[in-house]
Amino acid sequence: MSENRLPGEKVATIEEYLPGDNTFEDGDAIRSASVGTVELNKTEQLVSIQNKKSPMVPKIGDIIVGTVEANLGSMMAVSIKYINGVENESNIECICTIRHLRKKNAALVKDVVKLKIINHVNGTIHAGIDEHDLGVLYTKCRKCFGKVVKVRDAVKCSECGWIDDRKLSSDFEQADFLKFDEIK
Repeated sequence: MSENRLPGEKVATIEEYLPGDNTFEDGDAIRSASVGTVELNKTEQLVSIQNKKSPMVPKIGDIIVGTVEANLGSMMAVSIKYINGVENESNIECICTIRHLRKKNAALVKDVVKLKIINHVNGTIHAGIDEHDLGVLYTKCRKCFGKVVKVRDAVKCSECGWIDDRKLSSDFEQADFLKFDEIK
């Protein structure tokens, strides 16, 4: 059976099959959770949906690189650009709790950061920034948007001299990827 199904369409009943990949149980029906082709595994009694291109979602323990999109006092939202070094175009975000850090600004909006995925709770991806190699990879001066250099555990603007405290990665300014704000 190779029929294309849309999300929410009934693909089988729970009396016939168990829900597999990209399907979910809804009462007595098994429905599609994504666009794709129905695949029946009669030996294991599983029904699955095989989609041609599924979004990359990071797993627990994955290292991600992304851009800070929002910075709230105790957490920040990060748009994920790379998962374990592989470019990601899924436009997904994660949140990172920063209230426990002893830094006034762990990262600012538009900083490029390196994080580690710690869990998935209620459909939300949670990341951590605690390890030595995690933190800000690239940033600019918050006052004049000039180039900054690392000074101990802070950054100093080479144009206006402003010093700002950040949670810097051990890989700060050593990453081998393109700087996002320079290509857009």
